Amino acid sequence: MTQTDLTRLTATEIAGLVATGETSAVEVTRAHLDRIAAVDDRVNAFLHVDSEGALAAAAEVDARRAAGEELGPLAGVPVAVKDVLTTKGVPTTVGSKILEGWRPPYDSTIVQRLRAAGTVMLGKTNMDEFAMGSSTEYSAYGPTHNPWDLSRIPGGSGGGSAAALAAYEAPLAIGSDTGGSIRQPGAVTGTVGAKPTYGGTSRYGLVAFSSSLDTPGPCARNVLDAALLHEVIGGHDPRDSTSIPQPVPDVVAAARLGATGDLTGVKLGIVSEFVGEGAEPGVMAAFRESVDALTKLGAEIVEVSCPHFRYALPAYYLIAPSEASSNLARFDGVRFGLRVGDDGNRSLEEVMSLTREAGFGAEVKRRIMIGTYALSSGYYDAYYGQAQKVRTLITRDFTAAFEQVDALISPTTPFVAFPLGARTSDPYQMYLADLFTIPTNLYGGPGISVPCGLSDGLPVGFQIMAPTMADDRMYRVAAALESVVGTFTPPAL
Repeated sequence: MTQTDLTRLTATEIAGLVATGETSAVEVTRAHLDRIAAVDDRVNAFLHVDSEGALAAAAEVDARRAAGEELGPLAGVPVAVKDVLTTKGVPTTVGSKILEGWRPPYDSTIVQRLRAAGTVMLGKTNMDEFAMGSSTEYSAYGPTHNPWDLSRIPGGSGGGSAAALAAYEAPLAIGSDTGGSIRQPGAVTGTVGAKPTYGGTSRYGLVAFSSSLDTPGPCARNVLDAALLHEVIGGHDPRDSTSIPQPVPDVVAAARLGATGDLTGVKLGIVSEFVGEGAEPGVMAAFRESVDALTKLGAEIVEVSCPHFRYALPAYYLIAPSEASSNLARFDGVRFGLRVGDDGNRSLEEVMSLTREAGFGAEVKRRIMIGTYALSSGYYDAYYGQAQKVRTLITRDFTAAFEQVDALISPTTPFVAFPLGARTSDPYQMYLADLFTIPTNLYGGPGISVPCGLSDGLPVGFQIMAPTMADDRMYRVAAALESVVGTFTPPAL
């Protein structure tokens, strides 16, 4: 089997070949490292490639197999990790100059679980600085390019993880989703991105943007692979105070059930507020065709009104920046990371100011200022307090909807990948990329994006939203849709 063949395999196929000895984890890892070397100068999906560490981890898997150990379902499979998760001894920058070169002294829980499962970490992927963005153009280390069209964005903030999948640089990746940062890149790169229930995956070692919203999750090229990765990284973590002390629903069994193409007895609700809500005609056409396909598989489709979803975008852009202004206060040039102006003649306050001025990009500064203002004396109730009330109304909309249906469906994003530079001068137009994904984050439930077609030759994503701790429902519906729509391959790089 050639190196190209190895990079085109699914994670499930790779794990099977490694387990039987038909190929080795080292061979698989070398194939993906060579692929990264061949194409990433054009894609810029990776901020750091840990070749030495990856090959060592792969060799360990091969040694375990040779010793007769039973390997896990993803042992020997390469994975790319969004640079928002701490990795011991491996740079973690969060896409920012303020943490350039920082090598954490510990692994995040997600990374610990990946290592324990025998996956092979290839490196850290590019992202919008501190996960603040929808296009991966706000990275301090240059934008990531969409493998479908290198002149277009790969989504954000986790565009590096999604682009690595679409470019066949990795079969699996980890992202984080605060307002759509796993699902929206998945949609525009033709890959699968799943946001688990908030608290269903650990935030320990995840560099915080918005603590009540941030959710790490799996990215893959097909639904079963995403479910297998979800199973590995999910579950209770006592080191995360927001972690839910319950087991992960059986997402793998749900994905396998969905792949049979039978949705008899499943009731799905189209969010009426998202039907045509600023969406491109090609996106809506692909969505409608997918709805028809789900109907033929036995699903009952109804329209459901969630009247407060239209207020999700403004509420999010008060809550998230407010939490960011608090979380990012720790980056002060004193304890770790960048330190500017410490020449012995300046006060500590001046050093802090100069460090933050030099270390943070424009979008991060914008959100810190918005959040600080919203939390300030005299404005807290009018802005942050009101936004939290809207969040409660959105949660009630979800609760009422799930009394009528098993899951909600919508397009993932209103438009396909737009050209690089097209929206960087207009923050509001950039924020609209997350119009359909943000409500799920405010509610805390799970959501998944699965490819459902093409518009003008570019991928369109289909979003499935489920009740909290019912992640298995979204995997079943996603796998069923995939069984009739298939997966999508970008033009060769």
